[in-house]
Amino acid sequence: MLLIIPLVILLVLKLAGVWIFAAMSWWWIIGLAVFSFLWFEFFERMLGLDKRKDHMHFEKMKQERLKRTFDKNTGRK
Repeated sequence: MLLIIPLVILLVLKLAGVWIFAAMSWWWIIGLAVFSFLWFEFFERMLGLDKRKDHMHFEKMKQERLKRTFDKNTGRK
């Protein structure tokens, strides 16, 4: 996401013709788009970052489920 936001901002500024961005080469925007594509399709998977996010999400769900279970059991005493 940190790559997509600057890409969109650069694209909008280039198309609007704002200040120095109007004279900027399109290759900067295309290069950032290609790098973003490569990052999300290949590098993120190679580094395991996509799986780490999934594991953290499921671990959080597991902890919430355990907390609810123990809260229910302590109320029955």
